[in-house]
Amino acid sequence: MKSLLIAILLIPFMVLSQENDLLAEIDTMSLNDPVKSAFKGLKIVNFESTKMVSQGELYFVVSHRFGSVKTGFEDFFGLDQAVTRLNFIYGISDGINVGVSRSSFQKIYESSLKLRLLSQRDQGSPFSIVSFNTFLINTQLDEVNLPLLEFVDRLGYTFQLLVSRKFNENFSLELIPTFFHENFVAIDEQDNSQMAIGIGGRHKLSKRWSLNLDYGIHLNRAENSPFKNPFSVGFDLETGGHVFQLHFTNAQPMNTNGFLGQTTGDWGSGDFFFGFNLSRVF
Repeated sequence: MKSLLIAILLIPFMVLSQENDLLAEIDTMSLNDPVKSAFKGLKIVNFESTKMVSQGELYFVVSHRFGSVKTGFEDFFGLDQAVTRLNFIYGISDGINVGVSRSSFQKIYESSLKLRLLSQRDQGSPFSIVSFNTFLINTQLDEVNLPLLEFVDRLGYTFQLLVSRKFNENFSLELIPTFFHENFVAIDEQDNSQMAIGIGGRHKLSKRWSLNLDYGIHLNRAENSPFKNPFSVGFDLETGGHVFQLHFTNAQPMNTNGFLGQTTGDWGSGDFFFGFNLSRVF
């Protein structure tokens, strides 16, 4: 099973529509064309959105999540405890994206596959549906502290369905049923296979700004687990066709297994993190 999953995630693939001139769209757009721009960014905040990279484009995304603001001036409101994730995403064909990333959180290397299954249309499907799958390797696990550690214990993977609907020009919602598995969990009572439901939304505030929120509900967390459900608030700024994302969240990890399974922050006690995403298109 794991060998088949690795093979699938390493296959090269392709994605999405190129931008059209506005006047050309007026001339050619029909009620059966896909509804565009439910989300402007590839992520809502933590969760993936149904937006995809266009065919032949390569995105380089730098994601930065500072430490907890609760530390105050001691760590300069989290500046000294930052986590960084570098992510390359390529559109290989219309509706298919492939990505590779490296995060300083647990020194995780990750590959991803994103597939468009259905597009929202005015006369057709009321939803857009995208599959998002990842495979990761945790290279931080220490064989000295875990003498029985094997390579397979470092592996984890995620399967998600992203189901979104753009209700009008300003408002979109997304539901994200999620299954994720980690071969090694630090809590004995925690199942290796875990399930969650994510929900996220975007509300356009102005021509360039939008407010984004997402929340993840873990469905089979161990009773003695210290971890929390991730809740995040973000703002998207559109600048010349690119999106700069600013956000506040109680989750410092940025890969799906991390923010769903290992969120430590508590909004109620002021224990949350500031972060941003910067992207460059080649």
